[in-house]
Amino acid sequence: MQDWSPDLDRYGKPHYKAIADAIAQDVRDGRLHVSDRLPPQRELAERLGINFTTVARGYVEAQRRGLIESRVGQGTFVAGQPRRRHPAIRPAVADLTMNVAPEPEDRALLDRMQAGMVRIAADLPTLLRYQAFGGTYVQREAATHFLARRGVFVEPERLCICPGTHLAFQAVLQVLAQPGDTIFCEALTYPGIKAIAGRMGLKLVGIPIDEEGIEADAFARACQLDPPKALYLNPTLLNPTTSTTPERRRQKIIDIARQHGVAIIEDDAYGALLNRPPPAFVSLAPDITYYVASLSKCIGAGLRIAYLVAPDQRHLWPVTSILRTASVMASPLTVALSTQWIEDGTADQIVAAIRKEAVARQKLARDILPKGSYVAHPEGFHLWMALPPPWQRSAFAARMRASDMSVVVSDAFTVSDAPIEAARISLGGVLSRAEVRTALEFLAHILENETHNGPEFA
Repeated sequence: MQDWSPDLDRYGKPHYKAIADAIAQDVRDGRLHVSDRLPPQRELAERLGINFTTVARGYVEAQRRGLIESRVGQGTFVAGQPRRRHPAIRPAVADLTMNVAPEPEDRALLDRMQAGMVRIAADLPTLLRYQAFGGTYVQREAATHFLARRGVFVEPERLCICPGTHLAFQAVLQVLAQPGDTIFCEALTYPGIKAIAGRMGLKLVGIPIDEEGIEADAFARACQLDPPKALYLNPTLLNPTTSTTPERRRQKIIDIARQHGVAIIEDDAYGALLNRPPPAFVSLAPDITYYVASLSKCIGAGLRIAYLVAPDQRHLWPVTSILRTASVMASPLTVALSTQWIEDGTADQIVAAIRKEAVARQKLARDILPKGSYVAHPEGFHLWMALPPPWQRSAFAARMRASDMSVVVSDAFTVSDAPIEAARISLGGVLSRAEVRTALEFLAHILENETHNGPEFA
């Protein structure tokens, strides 16, 4: 159906909605059939006398309804039965804000994950009871095995299983600092730590960063002026800039921290995604590092499981005391499930599947987006895009929202009062690879053909 040319005016709707309606109607009437290839977007735009952006949005709307599917390197085709997804968790069209991993779609892996849930359900009454805080020894030992695959070797006695990273960070900061104290972090940092510091009355100071993380000389100068109580770092696949701090820079930062008596809080949310990550700070400086590794980015955010490692048991006790008061315990159900998956090898398969899909999506971005328009890591699932002039971040975000797409601009990550014109683009979550491809194509069109006051949709 390369010559498909619908009459959009008959539907009395905005043209992008009329395109989706026309596809649905022609499928019902037998003019379009499953696996029919639709015209390329630019070709259809020229044929109908409308702009490319409208057609792109129309294809996105049709894809949201399950009417069509994009196949990488092949084109857009009429879909078969729409995939069954609960509407309550379906994004409006393309949510590029949630920085979570692509969801596994391999049937064999999903069956294996389900089998793990069946196994733990055999002891369901026990899992519905109160459990030992911080996990049993067996569960903490499994956690250390999982961390060892990332290159982090710790004893179970130094580890606590927490209900998510936010409570772990909050408890560590509560031990290390008092309201009014200073905490250092990257100048562009994880929004969660900004919220936690603000709620605790801590002064968060951003240290300048480059493509390798915080600048060691800037960190040293800041320590000389006002030594902080702690340095929070997300040194591997930094959210948002995607930078990873190499070992030589890590060692310089450690030397400066030791000189000024600064504790390091290492947020290693993404470390498990890399085939060859640099040594973690906790491996290079275990005596001054509080290490937090979440399962949210490498297995599943719904588990709400984080592994907290302290310098030793003496440093862990006050942290766990605060955590016990705040949360009683991590969910025994999700702790048991994550432990089961680690022990039977399912966790490794999930991480490998996420990494493989992230690599595929990064290749899409390289093929579609203008060269040099963003930075990313080939094994990560987000991009950091400096907006080309004359785009401003507020106008860019509004333009994306007008197209039923959403991104996060730099304000969410900036610690100083001078945000830059940039945005984070996330490629994971419930979006399929084909949906990500469509979103990237639309994003590329905006960057190449529009300015901050570009054309409106028809």
